[in-house]
Amino acid sequence: MDPIHQFQIVNLFPLGKFGHAEIFFTNSAAFMVLAVVLLTGFLVIGTAGGRAVPGRLQSAAELTYEFVADMLRSTAGAEGMRFFPYVFTIFMFVLLLNMFGLIPFGFTVTSHIIITATLALLVFFTVLGYGLIRHGLHFFNLFVPKGVPVYILPMIVAIEILSFISRPISHSVRLFANMLAGHIALKVFAGFIILLGGALGAIGWVGGVLPFAMIVALTALEMLVAFLQAYVFAILTCIYLNDAIHPGH
Repeated sequence: MDPIHQFQIVNLFPLGKFGHAEIFFTNSAAFMVLAVVLLTGFLVIGTAGGRAVPGRLQSAAELTYEFVADMLRSTAGAEGMRFFPYVFTIFMFVLLLNMFGLIPFGFTVTSHIIITATLALLVFFTVLGYGLIRHGLHFFNLFVPKGVPVYILPMIVAIEILSFISRPISHSVRLFANMLAGHIALKVFAGFIILLGGALGAIGWVGGVLPFAMIVALTALEMLVAFLQAYVFAILTCIYLNDAIHPGH
């Protein structure tokens, strides 16, 4: 089967029309809704009761809370904790969407650039909006590093502005590209087993042991990548929020 087929958007049922365009509920939307439901259920059930001796679900909820809180405090300081619900939601949402792609017959929502770009733009405009509301024009001190000689300052400012504007691109493409490439590799190695078995019979299935071992190894690696990419997306969000809280520092 075509390794790209797993990323195909499928229309499940129509929701209505917007002008001349018909709006459908897709498999991508279904997995995003599922992620929201599971995340909400995990937090509601895991934190219900608040027992002194936590059970497994409560321990998992507390561990994820502390993990994200430590990440936010270490990058944006104590003031950054006002953004904790936002960063926690982004991290858990991206992590779940990444993991869904590893489930048989699942769908990798984050393998679509429109999704990762939307998340990255939300972060970008949150940083820009908060920075301007809180600091006004002083927010643009972000583009003027301290201690830079005057004769190269215009060039440095231009580079800083270009770097700031390109943040959504790097933020979104990193996640999209890693999810896309990893899942294509898994599909290709799975295809090798089927091709060998179909072409060479019993000998081919024996020869398929190596590709199968590669699938097992790649699956383990992809689980690590799924977590790391959610972590990288979240920690970059924290770093960008720190620029909004402390511009020019």
